[in-house]
Amino acid sequence: MQINRLRDWCRDGLLCIGDSAHAMSPAGGVGINLAIQDAVATANLVGGKLRAGPVSLDDLRNVQARREWPTRLIQAMQVFIHRHVVTGQTSNRKDSLPFVVSLLKWFPVLRQIPARFIGIGPRPEHYWNRGR
Repeated sequence: MQINRLRDWCRDGLLCIGDSAHAMSPAGGVGINLAIQDAVATANLVGGKLRAGPVSLDDLRNVQARREWPTRLIQAMQVFIHRHVVTGQTSNRKDSLPFVVSLLKWFPVLRQIPARFIGIGPRPEHYWNRGR
């Protein structure tokens, strides 16, 4: 398993998004969500400009500037899952659950938080389609 990302997602004439910009763990199944959100952000930020001709490196950097924070946050969540839920033990007792998992078990209403975080993400993207 690898969780990593490029330092720079673009060069002149090239923009990496989705798996080419950031490798995700299968934990939570969020890789495809991030890839689609990267594509929507790219369409919003550079789509109209591409119709008019080449885009600048700064235009491409705007995509990374918008999408890097959600990527880092989701990757941090995946690292937490791997360390504390999948492989980690919080005590020597075999029936012990990580505290966060126990909270979700004790208070079912809290399950909506990780479900929304995994399903929608920390920064949902919506296609703007402003007559471009």
